[in-house]
Amino acid sequence: MQSKFQAVAFLLALALPSLAFADGCKKDCGRVVSIESVKQKGEGGAVGMIAGGVVGGLLGNQVGGGKGKTLATVAGAAGGAYAGNEVQKRVSSKEMQRVKVKMDNGQTRSFAFEHAPVAKGDRVHLVDNKLVRYTGR
Repeated sequence: MQSKFQAVAFLLALALPSLAFADGCKKDCGRVVSIESVKQKGEGGAVGMIAGGVVGGLLGNQVGGGKGKTLATVAGAAGGAYAGNEVQKRVSSKEMQRVKVKMDNGQTRSFAFEHAPVAKGDRVHLVDNKLVRYTGR
């Protein structure tokens, strides 16, 4: 009797991996476990640095005289370039949605979208390294 139970348990153990893929999705599939909104930092660039540098240089040029004026102009330009770069980063930041997927192989992966194409609980798979809802095909 005990050997019959062991045989059944053995057969079930062999069948369990195939049951995990009972929906036909055999590779690169998983389930969406969470979707959260996150603020993605923008990037600074030449436009912000140049604009900030010009404004800072003009303001620095209004201070002092002689060598002090030159020093204030250079310091104003450098500070303005830094500030302009930071402003550009904040202006170009955007709201993103981070989608976390528990893959069938046990791995958890994250994907970032401006607008998530899936919902929590959806069965998904990777097609050409892009996350798509699994439709059974």
